[in-house]
Amino acid sequence: MSIFSRIVAREIPADIVFESEAIIAFRDIAPQAPVHLLVVPKTEEFANVAELAGGDPALLSEMVSVANDLAAEHSNGEYRLIFNSGESAGQAVFHVHAHVLSGALQEGTLAE
Repeated sequence: MSIFSRIVAREIPADIVFESEAIIAFRDIAPQAPVHLLVVPKTEEFANVAELAGGDPALLSEMVSVANDLAAEHSNGEYRLIFNSGESAGQAVFHVHAHVLSGALQEGTLAE
């Protein structure tokens, strides 16, 4: 079970900012920008964004829509949406998720 599934199951606490039947979003515990949210499908079925796009494009579309809404709510609506795919690209949790970042990024972050 991924750390994100444990958050969905409320086994690990998180600062949840959005939740629907299919998606949960929460603040990153190690933010790399003033706004750093994670948008995560509740299913563990997909390890990365390419798998999600091939397997459930509607869920990917919903994730992007949620990210856009959260950026409008938590910042000025301008944001970076980042999907890391693979360990060497910075993916540490192999349960697909999107990073929503807004504001000045810290030097040396995943989004540079």
